[in-house]
Amino acid sequence: MTDLTFTSASPPGLDRAVAHCQDVTREHSKTFYLGSRFFPTAQRRAVWAVYAACRDGDDTVDELDGHAAQLGLDLWWTRVQGAFAGRPGDHPIDLALAWAAREYPIPLSAFAELHEGLRMDLRGHEYHSMADLILYCRRVAGVVGFMIAPVSGYSGGERTLHAALMLGQAMQLTNILRDVGEDLTRGRVYLPSELLAEFHVSRADIERGVVTPEYRALMRHLSALAREWYAEGRQGIPCLHGSARLAVATAARAYEGILDDLARNDFDNFGRRAHVSGPRKLLMLPQAWWELRTAPAPLS
Repeated sequence: MTDLTFTSASPPGLDRAVAHCQDVTREHSKTFYLGSRFFPTAQRRAVWAVYAACRDGDDTVDELDGHAAQLGLDLWWTRVQGAFAGRPGDHPIDLALAWAAREYPIPLSAFAELHEGLRMDLRGHEYHSMADLILYCRRVAGVVGFMIAPVSGYSGGERTLHAALMLGQAMQLTNILRDVGEDLTRGRVYLPSELLAEFHVSRADIERGVVTPEYRALMRHLSALAREWYAEGRQGIPCLHGSARLAVATAARAYEGILDDLARNDFDNFGRRAHVSGPRKLLMLPQAWWELRTAPAPLS
């Protein structure tokens, strides 16, 4: 069931299109979906449309192989551009995204960066340095902050957008740390080779799923970096307008909880996927609310 009701001026089929995006969001990211519920109704629908469009591109490169994946990603990018031009295709995500792009100043440039990040996966990009990893985190997740901030409305200009970028990057780095074992099944290792050498961790150790003391030290290092990014990203949350503050604060708090669970499992991300249970997420709501109440004055 859905709570969607649009005006008579809405395009035909928009109710079903946004309901589909809601289902995609709820199925693939319960953490993001929990946060989205705190947005006002129209903004919530736009957030679902943005998430579903991003997820659609991500699934293309994860679920298809070789030439089919490249063709699929090309088609996805054509569909996104069509939606922004007001010419959505037949897919419900296209219609919902076209509506969201019409209602809010979501930048197409952010989707262009996401497209480049997804191409990195298709090319089998090698991650040699932290700069490589940071670029990837920016492209596939950091720029989502550029999509969501215009939906919520914000003050603080570029400083707020930078904070939104850092929050998205923190979430992506969290994903990478959670999914090392899962990514191996796709032949992907996002941990930079220079960092592996610095912590005396070999690619062979990772491929065998060996959790050595050195590997745990590497995970602690990257977890600490992700937490620094979360802290920097939170500085922009008070600059968001209205209940979007609680929406983003809730999603950020729940996502960072994945790092807590990873640490509790002694950084074994091969045999068990770190997660935050539904009840634990609900317990985080008062903490997110209190953080907003006691946050410093918004960026100016």
